[in-house]
Amino acid sequence: MSTQPTTAADARPDPVAAPVQRVRVTPRQVVTDTLVLTRRNLLRNVRLPQLLLFSTVQPVMFLLLFNYVFGGAIGQAIPGDYAYIQWLMPGLVIQVATFGAGQTAIGLTEDLSKGVIDRFRSLPMARAAVLTGRTLADLFRNAAVLTIMLAVGFLIGFRYETNLLGFLAGFALALAFGYALSWVMATIGMLVRNPEAAQSAVFLPVFPLVFASSVFLPTQTMPDWLRVFADNQPITVIANALRGLMLGDAALLAGQDTAGQVLESLAWIVGITLLFGGLATRAYRRAVS
Repeated sequence: MSTQPTTAADARPDPVAAPVQRVRVTPRQVVTDTLVLTRRNLLRNVRLPQLLLFSTVQPVMFLLLFNYVFGGAIGQAIPGDYAYIQWLMPGLVIQVATFGAGQTAIGLTEDLSKGVIDRFRSLPMARAAVLTGRTLADLFRNAAVLTIMLAVGFLIGFRYETNLLGFLAGFALALAFGYALSWVMATIGMLVRNPEAAQSAVFLPVFPLVFASSVFLPTQTMPDWLRVFADNQPITVIANALRGLMLGDAALLAGQDTAGQVLESLAWIVGITLLFGGLATRAYRRAVS
């Protein structure tokens, strides 16, 4: 009985059957990979400047339209002796940060559909860097868009009435809330996995929260059943906190104070980040497994 000679090719292990070798990732590598992917996502805005242009034009249009078209009528319901632009600007900062977070879902679904994330899987890199790099890039992008919108606001009459520190604290609080919402959008993106569907899905949770809030007008003008929801949802709380930081306690309703609104805002931000950060990470692992 003859036997076939064993060749070097026969002696090689089957690549399909061989167990996947996991590369041990250090905290330093997580930071490095996160920064690399953050830079990669930011450079996309440079190479496709129309993305940043459209993201900037929309908030400026909201600012101009609401101030000049609706300001005369809505301004009569504003508490205190404030021009409508004073009330509107802190609210629009929150709205823009909220809408800007939706780019996280769209960006992730585009990378999934184009196979970019599959390529990342073949590299010896930290898996967590894909999500953190995406959310950090959108944080910087949000900061740029908000800065431009605030510059336009100052040109048409907005002025903070507390001090520079309070104004900057409000700006930072808005960015922190936008970053927290990026994890909500990352979860949606990992579940939807389709760029076209993601563009619609991100607005489902955002629109009710933005328009049933104190972003554009005080909640006391709403029906009682709607006001209960509006007063106790995060966008109203954070919009109130921004008004307190930028305009002072006089801009708040009776019984509210800036410190209380800021603390409640921070609680919302931490809670949303922890909850949806975990959900997004779990959904990402399922998507790439």
